[in-house]
Amino acid sequence: MKAIDFWFDPISPYAWLAFERLPEALAGLSYNVSYRPVLFGALLKHFEHKGPAEIEPKRAWTFRQVHWLAHRAGVQLDTPARHPFNPIALSRLAWATAQTGMTPSRHTCETILRHVWIGGADAEAPERLAALREQLAPRLDPASDEAKQRLRDATDAAIARGLFGVPTIGVDDKLFWGFDALEMVAALLRGDAWFDASHWDREGAPRPGVKRV
Repeated sequence: MKAIDFWFDPISPYAWLAFERLPEALAGLSYNVSYRPVLFGALLKHFEHKGPAEIEPKRAWTFRQVHWLAHRAGVQLDTPARHPFNPIALSRLAWATAQTGMTPSRHTCETILRHVWIGGADAEAPERLAALREQLAPRLDPASDEAKQRLRDATDAAIARGLFGVPTIGVDDKLFWGFDALEMVAALLRGDAWFDASHWDREGAPRPGVKRV
């Protein structure tokens, strides 16, 4: 059974699409997924990069494209009433539900992602957050120091691993970014000979080029 890491932030519509289609994309394969919520904003800050929603033409394109992709994939996707929003409380909640040394369950992650991407409501509305917490962790404190630290640790580990965006799927030492990488992940797990050649290392190696200053 192959171990897979799935890093995501509930703020990302692409993460929702990839999460929903992961089982279908990997149908017939033997694998186990560790779902790892991280802070996309921290990845952007580390690489000094703006998010798609911070560049207006890119924001407009992003939501047009994700709705097209959702339509093609047969996934319900409703843009939240406010976006971008602060996803920290949601990601802390996910980590608060996980036992020590474990990652959040698929059920927990699905419930949180559906909270954001189904229905078009405000993901940060206090009454909705309270109901979500009651559903997932009625006796736990997602604002505890432990939950905060687990999210920080997961994000720091992701940056150290080389993540620059979400969703990212990790298989052994390889990282695959984006919803459209699911097919590539499946090909690797099915033993596609492409991965036995030099393509991966050759194309990922640094090379000379003009740098913008």
